[in-house]
This record gives sequence, structure tokens and C-alpha cells, in this order.
Amino acid sequence: MILPAILVIIIFNYIPMYGVQLAFREYDFTKGITGGEWVGLHYFKEFINNYMFADLMKNTVVISLATIILGFPAPIILALIINQVVWKKWKKTIQTTVYLPHFISMVVMVGLLNVLLSPETGIVGHIMKSIGLGDINLLASENTFVPVYVLSDIWQHAGWNSIIYLAALASVDPQLYDSAKIDGANRWQIIKNVDLPAIVPTMIILFILSMGNILNTGFEKIFLMQNPLNLPVSEVIATYVYKIGIISNQFSYSAAIGLFNTMINFVFLIAMNFIAKKTSNISLW
Repeated sequence: MILPAILVIIIFNYIPMYGVQLAFREYDFTKGITGGEWVGLHYFKEFINNYMFADLMKNTVVISLATIILGFPAPIILALIINQVVWKKWKKTIQTTVYLPHFISMVVMVGLLNVLLSPETGIVGHIMKSIGLGDINLLASENTFVPVYVLSDIWQHAGWNSIIYLAALASVDPQLYDSAKIDGANRWQIIKNVDLPAIVPTMIILFILSMGNILNTGFEKIFLMQNPLNLPVSEVIATYVYKIGIISNQFSYSAAIGLFNTMINFVFLIAMNFIAKKTSNISLW
């Protein structure tokens, strides 16, 4: 049953790793991936010495950490709230409502942000004017780009990401809830002493996996939200790789940057897995 999944991983994840050597070669269209001159760590050094390196790393880390710090607890809190809803029809309605934003196309999502946050025509813009904040374009400001990105990401994905926590909560023995109620526990005490311990293993595993993507910001959304005014805070490694590799045709250089990014993510994944195993005895391996 797992053979098709294994084949997909081998074909699309392991076989393409053969092309990683492009990061260590001077790519030549006429000679192919393996025909270029071997230059070793030349492109890695070039990227580290690049004047944009510090800004790219800063922007990527800030956006990623903000997304993890604010976005990671959101589906947990949402799952705990939904789990407390007793009326089944109302519970299903809430679940369907919070799942729907996940299926909105990223292009449509950014289009909605542009419409809603427009200082001239957007409803948010009109609300800001009415409370005396003036004409502030939230998508064109360096100070508001990260909050808009993070909050819209939480709104779009928190409901969908809560599914796995709801599945973990569904496996809790109902007798534990009955025992807690008999002992006089209120809802907060039930959440604290029954629900949270049940989903802690799931939380740790998902947190380890999220640390493995700490520098992998959402390319599509950031690229679509970029404009000349917010570029100083919105230019991240993913968008820079696209512009260098696809637009500027510097394939070896962009491959080196992408590999550099992946290796940092890998180090974070290993470190977090080690820490989790030592502190809680829960880990990926």
C-alpha cells in the first residue's frame, strides 16, 4: 500500500538531488548539468559576501519566526475551542467555515488583500480613515508588511492545520472527561488537564517539522505581495533565488543559494529533534 508513495518520493525527491552538483559547477547550456567547470564553494562564498546577504537573511528569519511564533499556536487554540462545542451541527458549521480559506488560491488571496486593504476603496482603508489613521497603504509600508503577511496566513491556514489536533483530541477516552466533570473540573481545567496533555506529542512533532522549514517562507504569497515600496522588508531568499535563477539566468548561483538555505533548515531540524528527544523523549527518529 505504501509502495506508490515510496516511488513518488524517490522519483520527485531523491532522483532530482543529482542536480545539486549544479551549485558547485559553472553551468554551461551546451555542456549540461555535469559538463560545466567545477568551481567548488565559489558561489556559496559569493552569496555570503553579497551586500544583500544580511538583509535577505534578516527578512527571511523575521517573517519565518513571526509566522511560527504567532501561527503555530493558532490552530491549537482553534482546535481546543472547537472541541468544546457540544452541539454537533454548530460544530460542523464552524469547522467548515474555518477550513474554507485554505482552499482559496494564493493569487485570489493576495487579490483580496489588495482590495480590502486599499486606502481608497478597501473596507479596511475606510475603517482606518474613520478612526483617524489617515490614508495608510498597509501593503506598501515597510512597517505593516510582516503583520499583514502573518495575520492573513493565520486566517487562511489555521482552520486547516487544526484538523490534526482535532484528530488527536478525538482519540481521548471519553471517561477522562466524565471523571473530570465528576471531580468538579470546569472547562478551562478540562482543557488544561485532559486536552492539552493529549495533543502534546502531536504539537512537538509538528513543531520539529516546522523548524525544518524555518527559512522556507511562502514564495508565491510574498512574491505577489511585493512592490517597490515594501521590497526592503519583503525580499527573502526564495524570491531572490527566483530573480537570480530564472530572470537573470544565473542557474549555478541560484542553485547554491537554494542549497545553502536547505542546509540551514536541515541543521535546525536536526537540532530541534535532538532537543525534543532529550527533553520530552518525543522525536521524529
